[in-house]
Amino acid sequence: MQTQTPAATQTRSFAAVYLIEMWERFGFYGMQALIVYYMVERLGFPDDRANLVFSAATALIYVAPAVGGWIGDKYLGTRRTMLIGACVLALGYALMAVPSEDTWTLFGALGVIVVGNGLFKPNAANLVRKIYEGDDAKIDSAFTLYYMAVNVGSTVSMLLTPWIKDYVNRVYGHNLGWHAAFAVCFAGLGVGLGNYLLMRKAMRHIGSEPDASPARPGRLLAVLGGGLLCVAGSAVVLQYESVARIFVYAAGAVLLGIFARLILNSHRDERAGLIAALVLVVQTIFFFIFYQQMSTSLALFALRNVDWHQGLFGIRLWTWNPAQYQALNPIWIMLLSPLLAWAYTRAGARGKDLSIAAKFALGFAVVAIGYFIYGFSGRTAVDGMTSSWYMIWGYGFYSLGELLVSGLGLAMIARYIPARMGGFMMGAYFVAVGISGYLGGVVANFASIPSRISQIVKMVPARGMSRIASAYPQALTLKLDDFRQWVGSLPVDDAAKLGRTLAAAHAAPFDQLPASTQQLLLRFSDSLHAATLPVYTKLFNELGVAAILCTAIAVAAIPMMRRLSAAHARKGAANDER
Repeated sequence: MQTQTPAATQTRSFAAVYLIEMWERFGFYGMQALIVYYMVERLGFPDDRANLVFSAATALIYVAPAVGGWIGDKYLGTRRTMLIGACVLALGYALMAVPSEDTWTLFGALGVIVVGNGLFKPNAANLVRKIYEGDDAKIDSAFTLYYMAVNVGSTVSMLLTPWIKDYVNRVYGHNLGWHAAFAVCFAGLGVGLGNYLLMRKAMRHIGSEPDASPARPGRLLAVLGGGLLCVAGSAVVLQYESVARIFVYAAGAVLLGIFARLILNSHRDERAGLIAALVLVVQTIFFFIFYQQMSTSLALFALRNVDWHQGLFGIRLWTWNPAQYQALNPIWIMLLSPLLAWAYTRAGARGKDLSIAAKFALGFAVVAIGYFIYGFSGRTAVDGMTSSWYMIWGYGFYSLGELLVSGLGLAMIARYIPARMGGFMMGAYFVAVGISGYLGGVVANFASIPSRISQIVKMVPARGMSRIASAYPQALTLKLDDFRQWVGSLPVDDAAKLGRTLAAAHAAPFDQLPASTQQLLLRFSDSLHAATLPVYTKLFNELGVAAILCTAIAVAAIPMMRRLSAAHARKGAANDER
């Protein structure tokens, strides 16, 4: 199939893929920003279950492209598979937009998203490579722009969907805001699909061999049937924690077994590169455990213990929705990427470019600083609430660490893995990332709030519940410490009674409530924020220490990595001479 196109068509082809990727990421990150909050606040999941459900979904989302890439290359065609994947993703977001409190509906929708992502993600990136195949001068800049699309789409959606959720809930009520936000994710992907169809002529000459032939109904039905089985299997994995745990740990064991077999059976000249790749893959797994906190423990910390009012020198600038803090990650990525590229270029010109292993070590050190910032925030908290500035600067270091570690993962595969193993090892890398995503959820659960208390925490911001004082008049007489102890000792039945009281209460602006009701609400807020804060800061400090240990291990591994890299380079030079 022809992959070389004139410059103008080449640019239009890239624009078509760029825009659908941007809108696909808009939909995905809009969903990701809200999903843990949706499970905790709307569906009433305990923290630990919400963390593990999303982390298991993350694992599946990263594993699926290993199959989707093969389907695109060998079975349906790269272009065709990408388009089908986008349609399946749109269906998944549409299902999430359906108002329902049924958990199987949620898990089924997430299963559809897993399948859609598996079909879309590897083939979209592969199309970019095919557009510029043989044009090495342009391919690096093309991928730089391509990953910019990821950050643009995610930034806009992570800022927009939480605002839409709040607006619709405030104006229309009935918790419709959640589903309106998910509907926006669906609409974004619809825009991307529409634009792609308008530009489809520019894509006619781009794709893999199967794209050159008409679609075979039998193959389409086979993929559809396999996709339905994967949706059902994903829903089961998400519903049952034990199944998810078995799946993830089995995937890890298989991955290590395959690596061991490849290393033992490889040619002596290839072994050094494979061992180097294994060391860096293990370090990548540790990094993505830290990364997974963004949508789990950090997200819930922002909900319960961060002052959403962004101020400067006593002047209030704006108010965050807690889900919007996640947009700081792509914002920092866009700000830091050109600076880091400049630093790499300058260091390379001076002959002082850092090795990949050294960049990994530096990345872990920077992540440690980010987590210590979150941990330190508890020392300056007022009534259990920390400043938004800690989130901004913590995310800055966190994102710099991501650029140093995550951004080098695929470069590591290209550098150390033999070409004949490249496709398989690319899939293995994403499986490793998926495993670490699940392990990140396990780590986040060290900061999960007991369900009895979290049921009350989520009621605290619901100001205007004027009958609460009459339900618990004894609370007004308690000191703050005694009140905190009283809240923590509430039996489940009393928590349920409190819930019914709040649900039946008449809503009114806070300043119009009786003074006794205002006092009780504020005491609830202060005591519960103060109770949850040390749970989170303890985890963040422990993660900071863990990141320092990872830094030390990475530094200790640098001499070994130098020897392995040198052996790998000698093998490459010998092959060139032949």
